[in-house]
Amino acid sequence: MGRKKDPAPLGKKRYARALEELQVELCHLQEWVKQSGERVVVVFEGRDAAGKGGVIKRITERVSPRVFRTVALPKPDDREASQLYMQRYIRHLPAAGEIVLFDRSWYNRAGVERVMGFCSEEEAARFLKLTPIFERYLIDDGIRLIKYFFDVSREVQAARFRDRASDPRKHWKLSPMDIESARRWWAYSSAYAEMIAATDTEAAPWIRVPADEKRRARLNCIADLLARIPYAAADFDAPAFPERGRRPEGVPESLPFQHQVPARF
Repeated sequence: MGRKKDPAPLGKKRYARALEELQVELCHLQEWVKQSGERVVVVFEGRDAAGKGGVIKRITERVSPRVFRTVALPKPDDREASQLYMQRYIRHLPAAGEIVLFDRSWYNRAGVERVMGFCSEEEAARFLKLTPIFERYLIDDGIRLIKYFFDVSREVQAARFRDRASDPRKHWKLSPMDIESARRWWAYSSAYAEMIAATDTEAAPWIRVPADEKRRARLNCIADLLARIPYAAADFDAPAFPERGRRPEGVPESLPFQHQVPARF
């Protein structure tokens, strides 16, 4: 049999309609999580330039940041570096009625830290041994843990890096670490393969997201997230809005600002 043809890229209109429908469901999920007191952790890992930030943006743009919290930690400071490795991640775990989205997570140790030499091989091996135990503890305590790995090809990754280099709006996305990740593709492949083998458990499996096509990856990931949580749409009772009433004497019709932004557009 020949190789199965890739589906045609999603058009903007079809993508926008599907995204809107999924975002409505995310709002239903949000209300269910608030009412049920559920605690949800979603880990987003993967290759550099694979689109993790893009899907997180689409998940969060129509929901409350008090329910959907995004955690994207910088490199540890000196104090954090001396702590138990998991300590700075544990403090960001959800309370009742919260969903925490980790834009990279404790798996930094198995990926960038290991490949770039920021931790020792002994530390990486210890992490791979203990992480399934840590995740089992989270799950046994009632946290829903979902782990996505965004997988992108070398060719698409290189094209996205070139796009970042040519677009001033994306320069902030292109770090020296990105350049190194392109150069060390096979070292990352080896590290990720060992990470998946050690931490892909029945309780907390890794879910691969093919990400060469950004739009399809976003929709598939959001749809999968929704399918993994048994939420139910809550009824919404629209409130009755009161009459504004007459303006009291002495209250100005408009507010007395002295300055206003110029109309430049």
